[in-house]
Amino acid sequence: MLEPAGLRAVLRALTGVVATVFVGASPAHAASVEAALDSRAAANAAAAASQAEIEKVSDDTDKMAAEYRALLKETRALEVYNKQVEALLDSQEKEMESLRGQVEGVTHIGREIMPLMSRMIDGLEQFVALDVPFLPEERRQRVVDLRELMGRADVTISEKYRRLLEAYQIENEFGRTIEAYRGNLDANGGKRTVDYLRIGRVGLLYQTLDGEETGAWDAKAATWMVLPSEYRASVREGLRIARKQVAPNMLYIPVAAAQEAK
Repeated sequence: MLEPAGLRAVLRALTGVVATVFVGASPAHAASVEAALDSRAAANAAAAASQAEIEKVSDDTDKMAAEYRALLKETRALEVYNKQVEALLDSQEKEMESLRGQVEGVTHIGREIMPLMSRMIDGLEQFVALDVPFLPEERRQRVVDLRELMGRADVTISEKYRRLLEAYQIENEFGRTIEAYRGNLDANGGKRTVDYLRIGRVGLLYQTLDGEETGAWDAKAATWMVLPSEYRASVREGLRIARKQVAPNMLYIPVAAAQEAK
C-alpha cells in the first residue's frame, strides 16, 4: 500500500497527464480536479491511519487474549496442584497421628519389657552358675556385658532385646554340640593347663596335655574327679572328633544318670 505522500505524488502526476491531455481545459476546471484529488488522497490517508490503528488494536487484543488463556491455564494447574497438596497434607496428618500412637505404644511396651529383660538376665546368670562349668569366664562375662548394655541410653530397646535373645540362643546351642578347648584346671591342689571336652551338657571331661590324667565333672558332687585310665583313649578320641580331625564315632565316657526334676 502506498503512503499518503506517495499517493499524492502519483495523483499529481496523473493530474499533470490529464492537464496535458486536456490542454484546452480552463484553469478553474483544472484547479477543481486537483482539489478533488487532494481530498481523495486525504481520505485515503485517513483510511490508512484508521486501518493501522485497527490493526494495532487487533494485535493488542490478540496479545491480551493469549495472556488470558495462559493465565487461565496456569490457574487450572494451580487448582489441581492445590487439591493434590491438600490430599498430601491430609495423608501426612493421618500418618502423624499413627506415629504418635505408635510412640505411645512403644513407651508403654518399654516400661513393661525392661523389667522383663532384667528378670531374664537374672535367670541367665543363675543358670550359668548352676550349669556344668564349661567356658566359665566367657559365659559370666556375657552376663556382665548384658547388664551393662541394659543401662546404656544410646542403645535401643529392640537392640537390647536382640542381644539378650542372642545370649539365650548361644546357651541353647551348647546343649547340642561337641566342643574341645584348652584352659586352666584348678583342682587336686594345683592349677594346670588341660584340654577340655564338652559333649552337650551331659559330659564335661578333661585330659592333661601329656595324656597321663583324665577326669570328669561330677555334677552331683559339684567337683572334678579323676577317671580310671581306661577312659584315656576314648577322651583322646573325643577331642580329635571335636576338632574335626577324625570322623564322628562312638565314645566310652561316664555320663551322670538323669535325676527327677524338683
